[in-house]
Amino acid sequence: MRDGFAFVDELVPGVRWDAKYATWDNFTGKPVDGYVANRIVGTTALCHALQRARAQAATLGYGLLLWDGYRPQRAVDCFRRWAEQPEDGRTKPRHYPNIDRADMFEQGYVATRSGHTRGSTVDLTLFHLASGELADMGGGHDLMDAASHHGASSVTAVAARNRRHLCSIMTACGFSSYVCEWWHYSLAAEPYPDTYFDFPIA
Repeated sequence: MRDGFAFVDELVPGVRWDAKYATWDNFTGKPVDGYVANRIVGTTALCHALQRARAQAATLGYGLLLWDGYRPQRAVDCFRRWAEQPEDGRTKPRHYPNIDRADMFEQGYVATRSGHTRGSTVDLTLFHLASGELADMGGGHDLMDAASHHGASSVTAVAARNRRHLCSIMTACGFSSYVCEWWHYSLAAEPYPDTYFDFPIA
């Protein structure tokens, strides 16, 4: 592991994770370059902030489930190559039903220089501690659609409330939100604001 980084689950007891880009369950339809292990990595600063967020979420009856953290630059490059390939329709209905895959970058859903690659951005959701079930957020991870925007009018009142809970937890613990994705939060005081890393998650 690179100095200044850690596996999040080792520093944040009780956190759950499902590293989507290490699996076939993501918008590319296959594991992504650089994700060798199904683990979430982040800067130690990110982990400490997530410790506070996990504790605050627990007071509301929630736990944290992480989908992504640090993202190697080679994974971002893989996204770019995938976006240039002909449409095959395999993941479009679930992940980008109303846009073309080539438009993901222009519309702000995928970045050529991602904050994830600096190590202090995380994609996550809430789950109910009592049942283990995921909180209803009105759409899943990497649904590239207006329904995923903060303040989207198309989601139910329950989903909107759950999104507000997540946002209040994360912002209180030093994170900033991203308008297009309810699941995406970046540490405001990130330790490597100008560095894009490329070591694999292994």
